[in-house]
Amino acid sequence: MSGNVGVVLVSHSPRLAAGLRELLAELAPEGVRVAVAAGTEDGGLGTSYDLIARAVVEADGGAGVVVLPDLGSSVLTAVTVLEDEPRPGVRLVDAPFVEGAVAAVVTASTGAALAEVVAAAEDARAFRKL
Repeated sequence: MSGNVGVVLVSHSPRLAAGLRELLAELAPEGVRVAVAAGTEDGGLGTSYDLIARAVVEADGGAGVVVLPDLGSSVLTAVTVLEDEPRPGVRLVDAPFVEGAVAAVVTASTGAALAEVVAAAEDARAFRKL
């Protein structure tokens, strides 16, 4: 068990999610499990029920899991997975993909509880760039 909340990145694009995971590894190099469920089973663009289900298990270190979808069908597929395969402490979060993931991972790396990690990701919607 990692002791920290884990994060699942659900994206249509394997390359997009891999790049974000690389960034997150620099921000919180240890202690936060970041799993990627991106693209289809054959590596194409899209979403995969099975990849999401496996990523949730991979990210779960015992303190909860935040699931961050990018858009559209990734949200719908993630909702379906979480309804079909409910797990305690797994939360689908409505947050911007990049900013929400950064906020979630940085907050999780401090040992924060699931509710705090969810709030940090959701609060990222208000981040101003100028």
